[in-house]
Amino acid sequence: MRVISRANIVAFALPASLMAGALGSQYIGHLYPCEMCWWQRWPHYAAIALAAIAFIAPKGLVQRLLIATAAGGVLTSGMIGAFHAGVEYHWWQGVTPCSTTAAGHSLSDILSAPLIRCDQAQWTLFGISLAGFNALISIPGALLIFGLLVKDRGQ
Repeated sequence: MRVISRANIVAFALPASLMAGALGSQYIGHLYPCEMCWWQRWPHYAAIALAAIAFIAPKGLVQRLLIATAAGGVLTSGMIGAFHAGVEYHWWQGVTPCSTTAAGHSLSDILSAPLIRCDQAQWTLFGISLAGFNALISIPGALLIFGLLVKDRGQ
């Protein structure tokens, strides 16, 4: 397998796996995302789309740029996750305290929707929140993708 293919596979599979976990946590585990959780999802969605396009893009510079941009999305999500984890651990103040799951169908839906705070982790494992896990997985994963791209350039 060529190195560029491995970079493309990681650039697609990593954010897709993380988003599968996030959506599973939301729809199966009933852990509703706060606003900062949503901020972490958008770069992953972009990375998935860019990496998918890279699979069919012509080999060479265009493909490498798509993969590098996807890696940048993964890195961005990880950095937002690190910031969010710091807010949850009360290391620093967040920019938004909470969000709601209300879709805005009616006033009673809005008023009865759960209020999700950005500064309180809904779930942890070994003291690490989902935002913390996103940071711990996304940042090294993005660096791996960049490393695979550099390695390929030398061949």
